[in-house]
Amino acid sequence: MAFEKDNRIIMTLDGGGTNFVFSAFKSGRQIVDEYRLDACGDDLDKSMKNIVEGFNYVLKCLDNAPSAISIAFPGPADYPNGILGDLGNLTAYRGGVALGPFLKIKFGLPVYINNDGDLYAYGEGLAGFLPYINKLLSDSGNPKRYNNLIGITLGTGLGCGLFINGELYRGDNSMAGEIWLIRNRISPDEFAEEHASIRGIKRLYGEAAGIEFSETPSPKEIYEIAIGKLEGNKSAAVEAYKKMAQVVGDAIANVITIMDCPVVIGGGLAGASPLFMPFLLDEMRSYYKKTSDGAQVKRLMAQIYNLTDNNELKEFLSNETVEINVYGTNKKVKYDSSKKIGIGISQLGTSKAIALGAYAFALNMLDKQ
Repeated sequence: MAFEKDNRIIMTLDGGGTNFVFSAFKSGRQIVDEYRLDACGDDLDKSMKNIVEGFNYVLKCLDNAPSAISIAFPGPADYPNGILGDLGNLTAYRGGVALGPFLKIKFGLPVYINNDGDLYAYGEGLAGFLPYINKLLSDSGNPKRYNNLIGITLGTGLGCGLFINGELYRGDNSMAGEIWLIRNRISPDEFAEEHASIRGIKRLYGEAAGIEFSETPSPKEIYEIAIGKLEGNKSAAVEAYKKMAQVVGDAIANVITIMDCPVVIGGGLAGASPLFMPFLLDEMRSYYKKTSDGAQVKRLMAQIYNLTDNNELKEFLSNETVEINVYGTNKKVKYDSSKKIGIGISQLGTSKAIALGAYAFALNMLDKQ
């Protein structure tokens, strides 16, 4: 999509459990500075009032009328119909809130609502990680191109979005990519997010250091302890990120088994990737050790590459295409037997990718309609 050539204005809302962040985009650029209001998640009247106030503020900042409203909101939800479900951090919304229809009546505009993890993957697929690696392949003379992307967010929770052939995949029940519910690699009676999140890192550090959860430092501080920047229990800090990486690596491997495409990681914990990425890759490159014939089987069929490492990036970009004979003729065809999947960290930044995803999704839907 040629964002820079599209003059339509889209008003956006990034809806979290604590704050609502409002803005507007045009020609692929943010044209209104972020405006924040309290989510008031335990009071529906105050929350809805703040949503209206936020969009009214954005409207006053615009020189021209907007074409649509696009919102990132956590689930569960009936996203196509704009209805929010029993939201964990917004208790007043439980029982179903028809936010989309309400805003459509209030502002007379089309309203689109999606999961923030989905919009993150959509933004990275259209204007971030996917075009980035395809350009690197083109510049290196490699004819290989990727059309799909898995977007992973590591922060308050474990999120996942699926970008398939230029489109956002939401599933028939608006529940695609619920990776947080995958079985926990190191604690099979729990779901993955219990260890693959901010609370997970704090919990793992507390368990390894022998301290109460309430006394554990922040994930950023735990990372700085692990790399020797802060004083603390270094071995416990390293162990916390190692175990988190095992859980995340296993969860991503499960998704790759079905999706077969590159992965981009974002979210608040992505800043610790220099520490956890080697452990994550070890998990994804591991083997199943118990098979009926006693042989080892790779966890994934594809070769996994860390695109934040210059040497592995070079290998990923290398062209392994050869020519083979067409049986019984003098003709030749090109053949690439390599199966490569790259793993990288967001270069756009999670918030920008989500905002671009919301903006682009609205433009796409307007064009379809």
